[in-house]
Amino acid sequence: MSQLSEQELVRREKLEKLRKLGINPYPADLYPVSHNSRQVKEQYVEGKQVVVAGRLMMVKIQGKASFAQLQDAEGKIQVYFNRDEICPGEDKTKYNDIFKKLLDFGDFIGIEGELFTTQVGEKTIKVKDFKVLSKAIKPLPLPKEKDGVVYDAFTDPEQRYRQRYADLVVNPQVKEVFVKRTKLFNAMRQFFNDAGYFEVETPVLQPIPGGAAARPFITHHNALDIPLYMRIANELYLKRLIVGGFDGVYEFSKNFRNEGMDRTHNPEFTAMEIYVAYKDYNWMMNFCERLLEHCAIAVNGTTKATFGSHEIDFKAPYARVTMAASIKHFTGFDITGKNEDEIRQAAKDLGVEVDETMGKGKLIDEIFGEKCEGNYIQPTFITDYPKEMSPLCKEHRDNPELTERFELMVCGKEIANAYSELNDPIDQRERFEHQLKLAAKGDDEATEFIDHDFLRALEYGMPPTSGMGIGMDRLIMFLTNNQSIQEVLFFPQMRPEKKAPAISDEGRALLNLLKKEQRLGLNVLKSQSGLSNKKWDKTIKELTKNNLAKVEKTDEGLFVEVV
Repeated sequence: MSQLSEQELVRREKLEKLRKLGINPYPADLYPVSHNSRQVKEQYVEGKQVVVAGRLMMVKIQGKASFAQLQDAEGKIQVYFNRDEICPGEDKTKYNDIFKKLLDFGDFIGIEGELFTTQVGEKTIKVKDFKVLSKAIKPLPLPKEKDGVVYDAFTDPEQRYRQRYADLVVNPQVKEVFVKRTKLFNAMRQFFNDAGYFEVETPVLQPIPGGAAARPFITHHNALDIPLYMRIANELYLKRLIVGGFDGVYEFSKNFRNEGMDRTHNPEFTAMEIYVAYKDYNWMMNFCERLLEHCAIAVNGTTKATFGSHEIDFKAPYARVTMAASIKHFTGFDITGKNEDEIRQAAKDLGVEVDETMGKGKLIDEIFGEKCEGNYIQPTFITDYPKEMSPLCKEHRDNPELTERFELMVCGKEIANAYSELNDPIDQRERFEHQLKLAAKGDDEATEFIDHDFLRALEYGMPPTSGMGIGMDRLIMFLTNNQSIQEVLFFPQMRPEKKAPAISDEGRALLNLLKKEQRLGLNVLKSQSGLSNKKWDKTIKELTKNNLAKVEKTDEGLFVEVV
């Protein structure tokens, strides 16, 4: 265990004092809460008796009477502690010792009391009795406020993502993002259910990773002694269910891709995929725009959403542009009828980075991604992708070089991908075999597996079907104005936490002095520390050795700064 701070040691001492007073700081029994903070305010009746529980978040002690704030899942409510109200007899221990000396910010307490309004008009609970429900032995990273200025706010993204539990307590606005996330899932689920489609579950552990081009996570099943792959997509399983006779199926699936991490990618993410029999991609475009309009209103109360400097409007209908028309519009180059070499040369002429492993589809994808994609701010359907880019998609009814596919672009990012699904088993087998050749050539986005069981399912016959996938994490980013996927995941993937070096009390005190200024003259810091020459030398070496501070020589002299 890392060395405890002074505050942590003090809280542990308080914990023992509570126990010595016969108080269990972690009682097991139910606490009979009657109201939450929102209900207290919304159903306010002067003098009403209530029982509430939550964290103690602010205390103003004024002798025999004190005001405090209690925070629960719905917000904050003011509570009023009066010594003689809580301790009507001679023994004043509960107020004088337990409340004033042994409770801390962050402790969970239960309160019985009655409602009243203060002279300044604030709805408040007058405490009749209270109970310690859980003692917090680590102080919350609460911001401090002085003269209207907030100090020490808990804003460091890495710390917030690692300690989401603390982030949610001290930054209440963060919770709203996750409330909206759940509203999005509920709205989408309701839309599908109202349309008569069926929610299903498919395997996360799969013998063959399929349905997308991505590097999988691999694990091992001991009893069967076989490798298994964590799901990269659920597409091939959902189509098996259409073969099996379902008219419409959907799933919110956790997918796992063993690839890079950045502001829009997490190795574990949530996708929604839906497949509907007897439909095509034109029907799915209409369905998609109605779905997203419905979801935007459910989440934000309006079809409009702000994302960075843009205002996006999810109101249907959306513009529709073919991929060839888009590339021609933004580059002047027409990909129609061109072979692989011509497209590779055009990409080079446009300054797009390409290499010899890239096939025709990948080259077109690179040109579109580099030159076109970022220009689509308002929701726009990009349609009719080249066949090489879409191995699971049906050939276009009017042009055998293309497929019946669309992607929905918003603010230069793809949030939905949909097809008229390929249901010709012979064509599907040939497409899979072509993907194997691309993989052998070095294309790391081509699939290396053929799912023979899926091909067998298609051979039994799959009706004409349209399918669509939506990246749920990315969609909620747009609906809540968050530029980073980590902000919309409760627990994003993080690098292993570096173990904090154990440093002496003198080292910690010196670091705290330094943190206030970030940088101080060496002699100024030494003077402020009050350490003897011997202790000073030892302590400054300790901080520099542990890479917590560094000494810098400048024209103005020696300075120490926080690393």
